Amino acid sequence: MTACIVGWAHTPFGKLSGESVESLVVRVASEALADAGVEAKDVDEIVLGHFNAGFSAQDFTASLVLQASPDLRFKRATRVENACATGSAAVHQGLKSIAARSARIVLVVGVEQMTTTPPAEIGRNLLKASYVREEADIDGGFAGIFGKIAGLYFQRWGDQSDALARIAAKNHKNGVGNPYAQIRKDLGYEFCRTESEKNPLVAGPLKRTDCSLVSDGAAALVLSDVETALAMNKAIVFRAAQHVQDFLPMSKRDILKFEGCALAWQRALQQAGIGLQDLSFAEVHDCFTIAELIEYEAMGLAPEGQGARVIADGLVNKNGKLPINPSGGLKAKGHPIGATGVSMHAITAMQLAGKAGDMQVKDAKIGGIFNMGGAAVANYVSILERLR
Repeated sequence: MTACIVGWAHTPFGKLSGESVESLVVRVASEALADAGVEAKDVDEIVLGHFNAGFSAQDFTASLVLQASPDLRFKRATRVENACATGSAAVHQGLKSIAARSARIVLVVGVEQMTTTPPAEIGRNLLKASYVREEADIDGGFAGIFGKIAGLYFQRWGDQSDALARIAAKNHKNGVGNPYAQIRKDLGYEFCRTESEKNPLVAGPLKRTDCSLVSDGAAALVLSDVETALAMNKAIVFRAAQHVQDFLPMSKRDILKFEGCALAWQRALQQAGIGLQDLSFAEVHDCFTIAELIEYEAMGLAPEGQGARVIADGLVNKNGKLPINPSGGLKAKGHPIGATGVSMHAITAMQLAGKAGDMQVKDAKIGGIFNMGGAAVANYVSILERLR
């Protein structure tokens, strides 16, 4: 236990007219410091998670965080990027600085502005998180990549359309209680299951309700060492933080196994000294519903090819034994790339502090987070627990 979350901030996710990368960064940085009760002058290091890949003309963004306060001037500030796991990469970078004792207090910010980019360009930007040499020509952009994964899964294990619709319906139902979510509407199983004008096929067997949203948004955390955190108003400690990177080309691995995800969970649970049964809930990377389905198996909730049982039995519902995505996940909340991992950590901290409002999981004590970059390439797992 080397570090704690002692403060957080979170914008709504969605189409945020009138905002910019800069305004979002400044807003959450200021609010997180205020929430933690930390003065800007006491911050030792700043880490910004910002994927960009063409979404923003301003590509050198680390110093934008300094504009939250004159007292942040001359602080160390670095931008990190690891595709859709960029936010968690920023969090884990802050943890390393604290573990190395080169920082006592770290301000972590995640941000993305996607909705100002034309749709065709959004698709091209997101494909930069794939192995371009082999995968750039897959129809449907990044949705096409996961559509291909879904098709292969269906070939190997049978049609899983019912399971995918149940996952989408669960997450949209949960998203109603999330004040930051882009879609706060219970769409229902039947709507998610049925191909229609409002829910057309997008790629392979994936419908629109199987795909996360194009979003703007930002989130921020204040991290500190445990000793400092114990003197503060709240302290959510990291029991574990693990990062596993896999091959980029899908052709070099069995893409239906998410082996990097599985290994990251194994290492994190071992580091924390707990089992899956000890988790109160988990926030996982449902960029597409097929991803959440395969993640059930990679986590160890079901054997290979049997993830559908987990959702059919209600195990992962908000009132189930292990609620998955009580926030609504990326499916309802939205997926502003650089902000997603920071958001997952902020919302998990809210849950453990008992401050998650209508999202609150009853008696939440230990929370797990899985954030993924690319098609199970960058795999980050954190396990958090309330210290005080």
